[in-house]
Amino acid sequence: MKIAPGLLLKRAAPFAIAIAIWFTPVPAGLTAQAWHLFAVFVAAIASVLLGAFPLLTAAMIAAGTVVLTNTVSAAQAFAGFANSSVLLVVIAFIVAQAVVKSGLGRRISLFMVSRFGGSSLGLAYSLVLTDAAIAPAFPSNTARGGVLFPIVLSVAKGAGSEPGSPEGRRLGGYLMFCTMAGLAVSSALWMTATSANPIGVQIARQSGLQIGFGSWLLAACVPALVAIGLLPLLVAKLFPPGVGATPEAPAAARAEIAGMGPMSRDEWITALTFVVMVAGWVFADSLKLNVTSIAFMGFGVLLLAGVLTMDDISEQGDTLATFLWLAVLFALSGQLNELGFMGYAGERLASQLGGMSWPVLYVTLIAIYVAIHYMFVSQSSQVLALLGVFLDVGVRGGVPAPLMAFGLLFASSYFSVITPQGGSQNVIFVASGYLTQRELYRMGLLATLAFMAVFLLVGTPWVLFVTG
Repeated sequence: MKIAPGLLLKRAAPFAIAIAIWFTPVPAGLTAQAWHLFAVFVAAIASVLLGAFPLLTAAMIAAGTVVLTNTVSAAQAFAGFANSSVLLVVIAFIVAQAVVKSGLGRRISLFMVSRFGGSSLGLAYSLVLTDAAIAPAFPSNTARGGVLFPIVLSVAKGAGSEPGSPEGRRLGGYLMFCTMAGLAVSSALWMTATSANPIGVQIARQSGLQIGFGSWLLAACVPALVAIGLLPLLVAKLFPPGVGATPEAPAAARAEIAGMGPMSRDEWITALTFVVMVAGWVFADSLKLNVTSIAFMGFGVLLLAGVLTMDDISEQGDTLATFLWLAVLFALSGQLNELGFMGYAGERLASQLGGMSWPVLYVTLIAIYVAIHYMFVSQSSQVLALLGVFLDVGVRGGVPAPLMAFGLLFASSYFSVITPQGGSQNVIFVASGYLTQRELYRMGLLATLAFMAVFLLVGTPWVLFVTG
Protein backbone atom coordinates (compact mmCIF):
# COMPACT_ATOMS: atom_id res chain seq x y z
CA MET A 1 0.00 0.00 0.00
CA LYS A 2 1.44 3.34 -1.08
CA ILE A 3 1.70 5.97 1.67
CA ALA A 4 1.23 9.62 0.73
CA PRO A 5 4.33 11.81 1.31
CA GLY A 6 2.45 14.02 3.77
CA LEU A 7 1.42 11.03 5.89
CA LEU A 8 4.95 9.63 5.69
CA LEU A 9 6.32 12.85 7.15
CA LYS A 10 3.69 12.80 9.89
CA ARG A 11 4.62 9.22 10.79
CA ALA A 12 8.33 10.02 10.80
CA ALA A 13 7.92 13.03 13.10
CA PRO A 14 7.14 11.12 16.36
CA PHE A 15 10.18 8.87 15.84
CA ALA A 16 12.35 11.93 15.20
CA ILE A 17 11.04 13.52 18.41
CA ALA A 18 11.76 10.36 20.42
CA ILE A 19 15.28 10.00 19.02
CA ALA A 20 16.12 13.68 19.54
CA ILE A 21 15.06 13.63 23.19
CA TRP A 22 16.55 10.18 23.84
CA PHE A 23 20.04 11.21 22.72
CA THR A 24 19.97 14.64 24.34
CA PRO A 25 22.22 14.57 27.46
CA VAL A 26 20.25 13.54 30.53
CA PRO A 27 19.51 16.62 32.69
CA ALA A 28 21.11 16.73 36.12
CA GLY A 29 18.75 15.37 38.73
CA LEU A 30 17.19 12.78 36.43
CA THR A 31 18.10 9.19 35.69
CA ALA A 32 18.59 7.92 32.14
CA GLN A 33 15.55 5.69 32.68
CA ALA A 34 13.29 8.63 33.45
CA TRP A 35 14.61 10.68 30.52
CA HIS A 36 14.26 7.86 27.98
CA LEU A 37 10.75 7.02 29.20
CA PHE A 38 9.86 10.70 28.80
CA ALA A 39 11.14 10.60 25.21
CA VAL A 40 8.92 7.65 24.32
CA PHE A 41 5.88 9.01 26.15
CA VAL A 42 6.14 12.42 24.46
CA ALA A 43 6.50 10.79 21.05
CA ALA A 44 3.41 8.63 21.64
CA ILE A 45 1.25 11.63 22.54
CA ALA A 46 2.74 13.70 19.69
CA SER A 47 1.87 10.98 17.17
CA VAL A 48 -1.80 11.34 18.08
CA LEU A 49 -1.74 15.13 18.10
CA LEU A 50 -0.10 15.13 14.65
CA GLY A 51 -2.52 12.53 13.29
CA ALA A 52 0.33 10.12 12.53
CA PHE A 53 -1.05 7.07 14.35
CA PRO A 54 -4.16 6.11 16.30
CA LEU A 55 -3.74 6.12 20.08
CA LEU A 56 -3.78 2.30 20.21
CA THR A 57 -0.93 2.03 17.69
CA ALA A 58 1.11 4.69 19.49
CA ALA A 59 0.58 3.03 22.87
CA MET A 60 1.56 -0.43 21.61
CA ILE A 61 4.76 0.86 19.98
CA ALA A 62 5.60 2.80 23.14
CA ALA A 63 5.09 -0.26 25.35
CA GLY A 64 7.26 -2.44 23.14
CA THR A 65 9.99 0.19 22.95
CA VAL A 66 10.36 0.85 26.68
CA VAL A 67 10.50 -2.87 27.50
CA LEU A 68 12.82 -3.95 24.67
CA THR A 69 15.25 -1.10 25.50
CA ASN A 70 15.17 -2.05 29.21
CA THR A 71 13.89 1.42 30.08
CA VAL A 72 11.33 -0.20 32.37
CA SER A 73 10.61 -3.83 33.15
CA ALA A 74 7.79 -5.76 31.49
CA ALA A 75 6.02 -5.97 34.84
CA GLN A 76 6.10 -2.19 35.20
CA ALA A 77 5.03 -1.49 31.62
CA PHE A 78 2.08 -3.87 31.79
CA ALA A 79 1.01 -3.17 35.36
CA GLY A 80 -1.94 -1.15 34.07
CA PHE A 81 -3.67 -4.32 32.90
CA ALA A 82 -4.24 -5.24 36.53
CA ASN A 83 -5.14 -1.73 37.66
CA SER A 84 -8.60 -1.61 39.20
CA SER A 85 -9.45 1.79 37.66
CA VAL A 86 -8.65 0.52 34.17
CA LEU A 87 -10.73 -2.61 34.74
CA LEU A 88 -13.62 -0.55 36.09
CA VAL A 89 -13.71 1.51 32.88
CA VAL A 90 -13.80 -1.58 30.68
CA ILE A 91 -16.43 -3.44 32.71
CA ALA A 92 -18.61 -0.35 33.04
CA PHE A 93 -18.54 0.06 29.28
CA ILE A 94 -19.55 -3.57 28.65
CA VAL A 95 -22.27 -3.52 31.30
CA ALA A 96 -23.66 -0.33 29.77
CA GLN A 97 -24.54 -2.35 26.66
CA ALA A 98 -27.16 -4.20 28.71
CA VAL A 99 -29.07 -0.95 29.10
CA VAL A 100 -29.25 -0.62 25.33
CA LYS A 101 -29.85 -4.29 24.52
CA SER A 102 -32.61 -4.82 27.08
CA GLY A 103 -34.60 -1.83 25.84
CA LEU A 104 -34.28 -0.02 29.15
CA GLY A 105 -32.05 2.58 27.55
CA ARG A 106 -34.62 3.30 24.87
CA ARG A 107 -37.30 3.70 27.51
CA ILE A 108 -35.09 6.06 29.55
CA SER A 109 -34.08 8.02 26.47
CA LEU A 110 -37.70 8.42 25.39
CA PHE A 111 -38.57 9.62 28.88
CA MET A 112 -35.78 12.19 28.74
CA VAL A 113 -36.86 13.32 25.30
CA SER A 114 -40.45 13.61 26.53
CA ARG A 115 -39.27 15.93 29.30
CA PHE A 116 -36.34 17.81 27.78
CA GLY A 117 -36.34 16.90 24.10
CA GLY A 118 -37.50 20.23 22.76
CA SER A 119 -33.89 20.79 21.69
CA SER A 120 -30.46 19.17 21.72
CA LEU A 121 -29.42 21.92 24.12
CA GLY A 122 -32.15 20.87 26.56
CA LEU A 123 -30.89 17.28 26.46
CA ALA A 124 -27.33 18.41 27.13
CA TYR A 125 -28.38 20.53 30.11
CA SER A 126 -30.41 17.66 31.54
CA LEU A 127 -27.32 15.42 31.42
CA VAL A 128 -24.78 17.85 32.92
CA LEU A 129 -27.18 19.01 35.65
CA THR A 130 -28.05 15.42 36.54
CA ASP A 131 -24.34 14.70 36.91
CA ALA A 132 -23.81 17.79 39.08
CA ALA A 133 -26.72 16.74 41.32
CA ILE A 134 -25.52 13.16 41.94
CA ALA A 135 -21.79 13.99 42.10
CA PRO A 136 -21.47 14.52 45.89
CA ALA A 137 -22.64 10.96 46.53
CA PHE A 138 -20.08 9.45 44.11
CA PRO A 139 -16.42 9.54 45.17
CA SER A 140 -15.54 8.34 41.67
CA ASN A 141 -16.20 10.30 38.50
CA THR A 142 -15.48 7.06 36.63
CA ALA A 143 -18.43 5.45 38.42
CA ARG A 144 -20.64 8.41 37.52
CA GLY A 145 -19.53 8.04 33.94
CA GLY A 146 -20.61 4.39 34.09
CA VAL A 147 -24.06 5.51 35.24
CA LEU A 148 -24.47 8.30 32.67
CA PHE A 149 -22.91 6.69 29.61
CA PRO A 150 -25.70 4.18 28.85
CA ILE A 151 -28.26 6.97 29.12
CA VAL A 152 -26.32 9.17 26.70
CA LEU A 153 -25.78 6.26 24.33
CA SER A 154 -29.46 5.37 24.37
CA VAL A 155 -30.58 8.97 23.82
CA ALA A 156 -28.20 9.30 20.85
CA LYS A 157 -29.18 6.00 19.24
CA GLY A 158 -32.84 6.63 19.96
CA ALA A 159 -32.55 9.85 17.97
CA GLY A 160 -30.95 7.98 15.08
CA SER A 161 -27.41 9.19 15.76
CA GLU A 162 -24.86 6.49 14.93
CA PRO A 163 -21.04 6.66 15.24
CA GLY A 164 -20.47 5.45 11.68
CA SER A 165 -22.45 8.25 10.05
CA PRO A 166 -20.39 11.37 9.18
CA GLU A 167 -23.30 13.73 9.88
CA GLY A 168 -25.58 11.46 11.89
CA ARG A 169 -22.94 11.09 14.62
CA ARG A 170 -23.03 14.78 15.48
CA LEU A 171 -25.82 14.66 18.07
CA GLY A 172 -24.18 11.67 19.77
CA GLY A 173 -20.78 13.36 19.69
CA TYR A 174 -22.22 16.55 21.11
CA LEU A 175 -23.95 14.77 24.00
CA MET A 176 -20.96 12.50 24.69
CA PHE A 177 -18.54 15.42 24.97
CA CYS A 178 -20.93 17.55 27.03
CA THR A 179 -21.31 14.73 29.53
CA MET A 180 -17.57 13.94 29.59
CA ALA A 181 -16.65 17.58 30.15
CA GLY A 182 -19.49 17.95 32.66
CA LEU A 183 -17.89 15.23 34.79
CA ALA A 184 -14.72 17.35 34.97
CA VAL A 185 -16.54 20.43 36.25
CA SER A 186 -18.88 18.64 38.65
CA SER A 187 -15.79 17.07 40.22
CA ALA A 188 -14.56 20.59 40.98
CA LEU A 189 -17.91 21.53 42.51
CA TRP A 190 -17.97 18.90 45.26
CA MET A 191 -15.11 17.77 47.49
CA THR A 192 -16.44 14.21 47.47
CA ALA A 193 -16.98 13.94 43.71
CA THR A 194 -13.62 12.34 42.92
CA SER A 195 -10.92 10.53 44.87
CA ALA A 196 -8.30 13.12 43.83
CA ASN A 197 -10.03 15.86 45.84
CA PRO A 198 -9.51 14.38 49.33
CA ILE A 199 -5.88 13.68 48.40
CA GLY A 200 -5.42 17.34 47.49
CA VAL A 201 -7.13 18.45 50.69
CA GLN A 202 -4.68 16.36 52.72
CA ILE A 203 -1.73 17.93 50.89
CA ALA A 204 -3.14 21.42 51.50
CA ARG A 205 -3.55 20.53 55.18
CA GLN A 206 0.20 19.93 55.38
CA SER A 207 0.56 23.63 54.51
CA GLY A 208 -1.72 24.60 57.39
CA LEU A 209 -4.95 24.96 55.38
CA GLN A 210 -8.13 23.37 56.73
CA ILE A 211 -10.63 22.67 53.94
CA GLY A 212 -13.90 20.91 54.70
CA PHE A 213 -16.92 19.87 52.63
CA GLY A 214 -18.75 23.14 53.32
CA SER A 215 -15.82 25.47 52.72
CA TRP A 216 -15.00 23.64 49.46
CA LEU A 217 -18.60 23.98 48.22
CA LEU A 218 -18.74 27.66 49.17
CA ALA A 219 -15.54 28.41 47.25
CA ALA A 220 -16.45 26.26 44.24
CA CYS A 221 -20.16 26.92 43.77
CA VAL A 222 -20.02 30.18 41.80
CA PRO A 223 -17.25 29.38 39.25
CA ALA A 224 -18.31 25.73 38.86
CA LEU A 225 -21.97 26.57 38.27
CA VAL A 226 -21.00 29.28 35.77
CA ALA A 227 -18.83 26.74 33.92
CA ILE A 228 -21.63 24.15 33.95
CA GLY A 229 -24.07 26.75 32.63
CA LEU A 230 -21.79 27.71 29.74
CA LEU A 231 -20.67 24.18 28.81
CA PRO A 232 -23.53 23.03 26.50
CA LEU A 233 -23.46 26.39 24.72
CA LEU A 234 -19.69 26.24 24.22
CA VAL A 235 -19.72 22.67 22.91
CA ALA A 236 -22.57 23.53 20.53
CA LYS A 237 -20.21 26.11 18.97
CA LEU A 238 -17.24 23.74 18.83
CA PHE A 239 -19.19 20.72 17.58
CA PRO A 240 -22.68 21.66 16.35
CA PRO A 241 -25.08 18.79 17.08
CA GLY A 242 -26.82 19.18 13.75
CA VAL A 243 -30.20 19.10 15.49
CA GLY A 244 -31.80 22.32 16.69
CA ALA A 245 -35.33 22.79 17.97
CA THR A 246 -37.49 19.66 17.93
CA PRO A 247 -40.86 20.82 19.31
CA GLU A 248 -42.67 17.70 18.12
CA ALA A 249 -40.21 15.30 19.78
CA PRO A 250 -41.66 15.28 23.34
CA ALA A 251 -45.17 14.30 22.20
CA ALA A 252 -43.81 11.65 19.84
CA ALA A 253 -41.64 10.23 22.63
CA ARG A 254 -44.61 9.97 25.00
CA ALA A 255 -46.54 8.09 22.31
CA GLU A 256 -43.63 5.65 21.82
CA ILE A 257 -43.35 5.02 25.56
CA ALA A 258 -47.04 4.14 25.62
CA GLY A 259 -46.52 1.79 22.68
CA MET A 260 -43.67 -0.05 24.42
CA GLY A 261 -46.00 -1.37 27.08
CA PRO A 262 -44.81 -2.54 30.49
CA MET A 263 -41.14 -3.18 31.25
CA SER A 264 -39.81 -6.56 30.10
CA ARG A 265 -37.99 -9.14 32.22
CA ASP A 266 -34.59 -8.03 30.89
CA GLU A 267 -35.40 -4.39 31.55
CA TRP A 268 -36.32 -5.14 35.16
CA ILE A 269 -33.18 -7.21 35.72
CA THR A 270 -30.98 -4.51 34.16
CA ALA A 271 -32.68 -1.74 36.13
CA LEU A 272 -32.41 -3.56 39.46
CA THR A 273 -28.78 -4.53 38.77
CA PHE A 274 -27.88 -0.93 38.01
CA VAL A 275 -29.69 0.36 41.09
CA VAL A 276 -27.73 -2.05 43.28
CA MET A 277 -24.47 -1.20 41.50
CA VAL A 278 -25.05 2.55 41.90
CA ALA A 279 -25.95 2.11 45.57
CA GLY A 280 -22.77 0.09 46.03
CA TRP A 281 -20.68 2.81 44.40
CA VAL A 282 -22.32 5.52 46.51
CA PHE A 283 -21.68 3.71 49.80
CA ALA A 284 -18.46 1.98 48.77
CA ASP A 285 -16.25 3.96 51.15
CA SER A 286 -18.48 3.64 54.20
CA LEU A 287 -19.05 -0.09 53.59
CA LYS A 288 -15.39 -0.66 52.64
CA LEU A 289 -16.34 -2.10 49.25
CA ASN A 290 -14.19 -2.11 46.12
CA VAL A 291 -15.97 -0.23 43.32
CA THR A 292 -14.42 -2.39 40.60
CA SER A 293 -15.62 -5.56 42.35
CA ILE A 294 -19.13 -4.11 42.41
CA ALA A 295 -18.95 -3.63 38.63
CA PHE A 296 -17.70 -7.19 38.17
CA MET A 297 -20.55 -8.54 40.30
CA GLY A 298 -23.12 -6.61 38.27
CA PHE A 299 -21.53 -7.91 35.08
CA GLY A 300 -21.75 -11.46 36.44
CA VAL A 301 -25.43 -11.07 37.34
CA LEU A 302 -26.27 -9.83 33.83
CA LEU A 303 -24.40 -12.77 32.32
CA LEU A 304 -26.11 -15.23 34.67
CA ALA A 305 -29.54 -13.86 33.82
CA GLY A 306 -28.83 -14.00 30.10
CA VAL A 307 -29.27 -10.26 29.61
CA LEU A 308 -25.72 -10.20 28.25
CA THR A 309 -24.15 -13.08 26.35
CA MET A 310 -20.67 -13.97 25.11
CA ASP A 311 -21.74 -12.83 21.65
CA ASP A 312 -22.46 -9.36 23.06
CA ILE A 313 -18.97 -9.23 24.55
CA SER A 314 -17.28 -10.44 21.35
CA GLU A 315 -18.91 -7.56 19.45
CA GLN A 316 -17.20 -4.97 21.67
CA GLY A 317 -14.02 -4.58 19.64
CA ASP A 318 -13.60 -0.93 20.63
CA THR A 319 -13.66 -1.92 24.29
CA LEU A 320 -10.62 -4.19 23.85
CA ALA A 321 -8.73 -1.45 22.02
CA THR A 322 -9.59 1.01 24.79
CA PHE A 323 -8.45 -1.43 27.46
CA LEU A 324 -5.10 -1.93 25.73
CA TRP A 325 -4.15 1.73 25.22
CA LEU A 326 -5.49 2.93 28.55
CA ALA A 327 -3.66 0.20 30.48
CA VAL A 328 -0.35 0.98 28.75
CA LEU A 329 -0.55 4.77 29.09
CA PHE A 330 -1.72 4.49 32.69
CA ALA A 331 1.31 2.34 33.52
CA LEU A 332 3.82 4.52 31.65
CA SER A 333 2.48 7.69 33.23
CA GLY A 334 2.76 6.06 36.64
CA GLN A 335 6.36 5.07 35.91
CA LEU A 336 7.23 8.66 34.93
CA ASN A 337 5.97 9.68 38.34
CA GLU A 338 7.74 6.81 40.14
CA LEU A 339 11.05 7.63 38.44
CA GLY A 340 10.77 11.22 39.66
CA PHE A 341 10.30 12.91 36.29
CA MET A 342 7.01 14.64 37.15
CA GLY A 343 8.29 16.07 40.42
CA TYR A 344 11.51 17.16 38.70
CA ALA A 345 9.62 18.92 35.90
CA GLY A 346 7.29 20.67 38.33
CA GLU A 347 10.10 21.93 40.54
CA ARG A 348 12.20 23.14 37.59
CA LEU A 349 9.29 24.97 35.97
CA ALA A 350 8.18 26.54 39.22
CA SER A 351 11.71 27.63 40.16
CA GLN A 352 11.92 29.79 37.02
CA LEU A 353 9.04 32.00 38.12
CA GLY A 354 10.74 34.09 40.79
CA GLY A 355 10.33 37.87 40.77
CA MET A 356 6.77 37.93 39.45
CA SER A 357 3.96 39.83 41.15
CA TRP A 358 1.70 37.40 42.98
CA PRO A 359 -1.30 37.74 40.59
CA VAL A 360 0.92 36.96 37.58
CA LEU A 361 2.62 34.13 39.48
CA TYR A 362 -0.77 32.69 40.46
CA VAL A 363 -2.09 32.64 36.88
CA THR A 364 1.20 31.29 35.53
CA LEU A 365 1.34 28.44 38.04
CA ILE A 366 -2.27 27.42 37.30
CA ALA A 367 -1.62 27.51 33.54
CA ILE A 368 1.53 25.39 33.85
CA TYR A 369 -0.17 22.97 36.23
CA VAL A 370 -3.01 22.48 33.75
CA ALA A 371 -0.68 22.13 30.74
CA ILE A 372 1.40 19.46 32.49
CA HIS A 373 -1.67 17.22 32.58
CA TYR A 374 -0.91 16.33 28.97
CA MET A 375 1.67 14.02 30.52
CA PHE A 376 -0.65 12.37 33.03
CA VAL A 377 -3.31 9.71 32.66
CA SER A 378 -4.34 9.88 36.31
CA GLN A 379 -5.61 12.97 38.11
CA SER A 380 -4.59 11.54 41.47
CA SER A 381 -1.00 10.89 40.36
CA GLN A 382 -0.54 14.53 39.31
CA VAL A 383 -2.04 15.76 42.57
CA LEU A 384 0.34 13.55 44.52
CA ALA A 385 3.36 14.54 42.44
CA LEU A 386 2.89 18.26 41.89
CA LEU A 387 0.15 19.97 43.91
CA GLY A 388 2.30 20.38 47.00
CA VAL A 389 5.23 21.73 44.94
CA PHE A 390 3.10 24.31 43.13
CA LEU A 391 1.29 25.33 46.30
CA ASP A 392 4.57 25.92 48.09
CA VAL A 393 6.02 28.00 45.24
CA GLY A 394 2.85 30.11 45.03
CA VAL A 395 2.64 30.80 48.75
CA ARG A 396 6.34 31.69 48.94
CA GLY A 397 5.79 34.04 46.01
CA GLY A 398 3.07 35.94 47.86
CA VAL A 399 -0.12 34.30 46.54
CA PRO A 400 -2.74 34.05 49.33
CA ALA A 401 -2.58 30.43 50.51
CA PRO A 402 -6.34 29.67 50.29
CA LEU A 403 -6.51 31.11 46.76
CA MET A 404 -3.50 29.12 45.58
CA ALA A 405 -4.81 25.93 47.15
CA PHE A 406 -8.32 26.21 45.72
CA GLY A 407 -6.97 27.24 42.31
CA LEU A 408 -4.88 24.07 42.13
CA LEU A 409 -7.59 21.85 43.64
CA PHE A 410 -10.22 23.00 41.13
CA ALA A 411 -7.75 22.68 38.24
CA SER A 412 -7.06 19.09 39.33
CA SER A 413 -10.63 18.29 38.30
CA TYR A 414 -11.35 20.43 35.26
CA PHE A 415 -8.06 19.63 33.51
CA SER A 416 -9.11 15.98 33.18
CA VAL A 417 -10.86 16.69 29.86
CA ILE A 418 -7.73 18.15 28.21
CA THR A 419 -6.89 14.77 26.59
CA PRO A 420 -8.92 11.59 25.94
CA GLN A 421 -6.75 9.82 28.53
CA GLY A 422 -6.69 12.75 30.97
CA GLY A 423 -9.11 10.94 33.30
CA SER A 424 -10.25 7.34 33.36
CA GLN A 425 -13.88 8.51 33.20
CA ASN A 426 -13.22 9.97 29.73
CA VAL A 427 -12.45 6.62 28.22
CA ILE A 428 -16.00 5.33 28.56
CA PHE A 429 -17.20 8.16 26.31
CA VAL A 430 -14.17 8.10 24.00
CA ALA A 431 -14.78 4.42 23.24
CA SER A 432 -18.28 5.18 21.94
CA GLY A 433 -16.75 6.15 18.60
CA TYR A 434 -18.81 9.31 18.11
CA LEU A 435 -15.72 11.56 18.15
CA THR A 436 -12.32 11.16 16.53
CA GLN A 437 -9.11 11.41 18.54
CA ARG A 438 -8.22 14.72 16.86
CA GLU A 439 -11.66 16.16 17.67
CA LEU A 440 -11.28 15.06 21.28
CA TYR A 441 -7.86 16.69 21.63
CA ARG A 442 -9.06 19.92 19.98
CA MET A 443 -12.29 20.22 21.95
CA GLY A 444 -10.60 19.04 25.12
CA LEU A 445 -8.02 21.81 24.89
CA LEU A 446 -10.62 24.49 24.12
CA ALA A 447 -12.98 23.32 26.86
CA THR A 448 -10.13 23.24 29.38
CA LEU A 449 -9.07 26.76 28.41
CA ALA A 450 -12.67 27.92 28.83
CA PHE A 451 -12.92 26.26 32.25
CA MET A 452 -9.61 27.80 33.31
CA ALA A 453 -10.80 31.25 32.18
CA VAL A 454 -14.01 30.90 34.23
CA PHE A 455 -12.21 29.69 37.35
CA LEU A 456 -9.60 32.47 37.06
CA LEU A 457 -11.89 35.36 36.11
CA VAL A 458 -14.94 34.40 38.17
CA GLY A 459 -13.43 32.06 40.74
CA THR A 460 -10.48 34.20 41.83
CA PRO A 461 -12.46 37.20 43.15
CA TRP A 462 -15.09 34.85 44.61
CA VAL A 463 -12.54 32.74 46.50
CA LEU A 464 -10.78 35.87 47.78
CA PHE A 465 -14.16 37.17 48.95
CA VAL A 466 -15.28 34.01 50.78
CA THR A 467 -11.85 33.25 52.28
CA GLY A 468 -10.83 36.81 53.10
